Amino acid sequence: MRVADTMADDERRPSPEEVLERVTRMERQRGHGRLKVFLGYAAGVGKTYEMLSEAHRRRRRGQDVVIAYVETHGRQGTADLVGDLEIVPRKRIEYRGSVLEEMDVEAVIRRGPQYALVDELAHTNAPGSEREKRWQDVQALLDAGISVLSTLNVQHLESLNDTVHGITGIWVRETVPDHVVGQADEIEMVDATPRALINRLERGDIYSHDKVPLALRNWFREGNLHALREIALREVAHEVDEDVASYRRERHIDQAWATQDRVMVCIGPSRPSLRLIRRGWRIAQRLEGEVVAVYVESRPPGAKEASELRDSFALAERLRVPVVTLHGRISAELIRYARENRITQIVVGHSSRSRLAQALRGSIIADLFGALRNIDILIVAALPEDPAG
Repeated sequence: MRVADTMADDERRPSPEEVLERVTRMERQRGHGRLKVFLGYAAGVGKTYEMLSEAHRRRRRGQDVVIAYVETHGRQGTADLVGDLEIVPRKRIEYRGSVLEEMDVEAVIRRGPQYALVDELAHTNAPGSEREKRWQDVQALLDAGISVLSTLNVQHLESLNDTVHGITGIWVRETVPDHVVGQADEIEMVDATPRALINRLERGDIYSHDKVPLALRNWFREGNLHALREIALREVAHEVDEDVASYRRERHIDQAWATQDRVMVCIGPSRPSLRLIRRGWRIAQRLEGEVVAVYVESRPPGAKEASELRDSFALAERLRVPVVTLHGRISAELIRYARENRITQIVVGHSSRSRLAQALRGSIIADLFGALRNIDILIVAALPEDPAG
């Protein structure tokens, strides 16, 4: 009897393929796929290569992965990495006597994989396609519950169009709205130094040898590459900051995480603020961190105070220290700003109030110490004659 029961249990146990199919169906029923973007700053850094490498890793883990659209650009290493990954046939579109190939979105949706590889997110589809832009095709896949791995160079972000033109002298025609990348669940920077990239170009690993001289005179000038790489790194750093901030908000975490030093200088309408700004700037330079000057206006400043503030703001501008002006109760606003902006160090001037006044009306410094126990607070003494900026 026990043997018969065991056999029945074995007959009811689903096969690995059935389990995988159920998981895929459950993910699709959740209503939306996940988007991962492999971000670079120029052709040849290895975005498509990294995307294909991840596809193989996912398939080895038992996930259902297909190539919806991958462009090898004739690079042998990239073509070899396609390997035996399943490829969904492209759609052929006739236009002005030519036949153009585009991703067949509907075929991918009918196939229903867990993950689809879609190269070149900024691509413009051939006239006659159902959607104008490839990022819109990707949105259709995500809406169908299919997760997408895609590639993008930072110069294709819409908001950076003027900046990139100012650096390279070239207008990038194909752009992606920033909100598309902003909604990505994961962004991975695919990096290479400008010198390494130029070496790849000169070896013919990026373009054919006949195109190399023109590329070196235009997009692949070393100065261009350094600037574009910095922009890409800053974009990824911003996304990481947003992820950390979102995580802390969701879990109601007030404690500052020292992932990067952020120095807050508390300034007011008095001459010692100049000393505070200088000190805060020097601290941030030594720590290779960020610095911000925060002024809380609890009442309108008088004529002399307004003059002192102008001097402080002018010094901050010369040192390139951003100034934030808040309104309300000084202690409360400083504490709120420090928590919300992950401040790690505070620079504040010594109180000029007598001990009796502090006992009767409270002390800003005491409030900061009481509320921000995980933040370093430096109290700077004012000199008798603090020089103007």
